[in-house]
Amino acid sequence: MHKVLLVDDQKLIRDGIKSLLGLSGKVVVVGECVDGSGVLNACSQLQPDVILLDLSMPVMNGVQTLASLKQAGVCTPVLILTTFDEHELVLKSISYGARGFLLKDVSLETLVQAIATLADGGSWFAPNITERLLGSLRGSSNAGFSMPTQLEPLSDKELEILQLMAAGYSNKEIAAALYKSEGTVKNQCSAILAKLGVRDRTRAVLLALELGLIN
Repeated sequence: MHKVLLVDDQKLIRDGIKSLLGLSGKVVVVGECVDGSGVLNACSQLQPDVILLDLSMPVMNGVQTLASLKQAGVCTPVLILTTFDEHELVLKSISYGARGFLLKDVSLETLVQAIATLADGGSWFAPNITERLLGSLRGSSNAGFSMPTQLEPLSDKELEILQLMAAGYSNKEIAAALYKSEGTVKNQCSAILAKLGVRDRTRAVLLALELGLIN
């Protein structure tokens, strides 16, 4: 039974999600927050396996919540619930370490699968959202993003670093996890961006998801 902290400012949505997850027999909502301001305290008290986080909230939105979690060193995986018109927020949420995102009209089966995947250390990014984000980046004149015609293969070590990048780890954290110097990791991250033909980590993660290099 996976424990979930539900963060959404709309009570109707919270009640609906809580009821549906209860029917699954695999997930239990152990706490609720109406915005991000109470998340740190709730995580400390309730020790959830996954945080289910809305992006658009008053007082403290989803991106601000992710930033506060990262600053506090909280490693609880975050699954974002979003809508199609929040591309910029989704991109920012990835950069702050969100481990997955889904639409709010997702099926119960998929939501339960995503929660279980994140609780087990994986990621879950809805393909339809990823495709739209990539399309948005390609359509922007100043995005600095294009699908490479021929991809230079990434080494196993580079793929490992890319997976950690997708999980929101900083160069310093990646270095500690892989027992490397921070300078070495920085050079390897630069090599990954060059091979993928992108200018930043967020675009690298999105492209890697599109190409199936990470999950």
